[in-house]
Amino acid sequence: MTPRERILKAMKFELPDRIPVMCQMSIGHMLQQLPEVSPVDFWFDVHTFADGLIKLREIYNFDGILVSLHGHIQKWDRDFHNRTVENGLDVLYGKDRKYIFTREDLPFPEFYETRKFISIEDLNIESIPTEIDYIPVSAGLHFKIDLKNKFEIFKMLHAKVGDEYSIHGEVTSPFDYLLDLLGYENALIALIEESEKCKSLLQRFTNGIVQLANEMCDQKIDAVKVSSPFAGAGFISPDFYREFVLPYESQIIKVIKEKGTHVYIHTCGAINDRLEMMIESGTTGIECLDPKPLGDVELPDAKRRLGKKVFIKGNIDSVNTLLYGDEKKIIHDVKEIIEIGKQDGGFILSTACSIAPMVKRENIQVLRKLSEEFGTY
Repeated sequence: MTPRERILKAMKFELPDRIPVMCQMSIGHMLQQLPEVSPVDFWFDVHTFADGLIKLREIYNFDGILVSLHGHIQKWDRDFHNRTVENGLDVLYGKDRKYIFTREDLPFPEFYETRKFISIEDLNIESIPTEIDYIPVSAGLHFKIDLKNKFEIFKMLHAKVGDEYSIHGEVTSPFDYLLDLLGYENALIALIEESEKCKSLLQRFTNGIVQLANEMCDQKIDAVKVSSPFAGAGFISPDFYREFVLPYESQIIKVIKEKGTHVYIHTCGAINDRLEMMIESGTTGIECLDPKPLGDVELPDAKRRLGKKVFIKGNIDSVNTLLYGDEKKIIHDVKEIIEIGKQDGGFILSTACSIAPMVKRENIQVLRKLSEEFGTY
């Protein structure tokens, strides 16, 4: 059985030979494993990024590859007027901010002046482009998409690995785009005071993301991850989730499924109070399911409630188990997760959220070994 076949079977609730293993990695963790690669090149250059993803899969013997960035711009340096090295770190200077590149984290944006967000009252929703041309990776950090070359990375990866491994794409929730545009605090106030205009804005973003997801599914990929990190209980209530997240993510999920592609929602932190609502979206899978203390999900309870409605991708604690835990704790925790997760199929062994930057390589390499020892069917 090929790694790709293994993941496909798990996503379809068919029993593979063993539980597949595939983790999302933080950019910081990726760079820690690729000391020969420039953080700037890894972020901007499609060839460097593709080769890095392939090497990382080889290091950990994962069954699939997640592509979190796409649409790399060939002449990206045109957006910057200066590049320097400060305190041993590459720094790129743009129009209103500089970007500091480290090996431990995402590029860090530092604004020259206090960042000002547009208010929902002053926003003309028609001014929002109908075609999505950026990924809101983090606060103040956008990854620009080349609209004429959105999916080169997928073609490049498939040319290099063929059908051996499961390739997954990624789009971002409309809720994230709203938070990024308005600013977190202003956005939460706007949800209360200007709820209808917020819904119009969410729909505007949704239309663009639906188009992007539809086109992405024409690539040789098996699944699309819907990144929705701020939709957990630590940020919004179940009522707000139903009103401002569920209707819009459901539209994206619908078009992905219509293309015959699997789709899973990635929401960090506490989601125990909204698992059933997440199923209502029509998703075929859920990623993370953070256990305590980072979240509040108990895997046996989640398996019971989710049943065979959605597959699970999770739910190893990257911090308390893999970063701070010793070998004995790692083996104990992961073995327990495997034994619970493998019941009735529909399970991919993964960290709950992304692998923390400073997790030791050997702590991730053991996951494949544990899957082979305890995760067979």
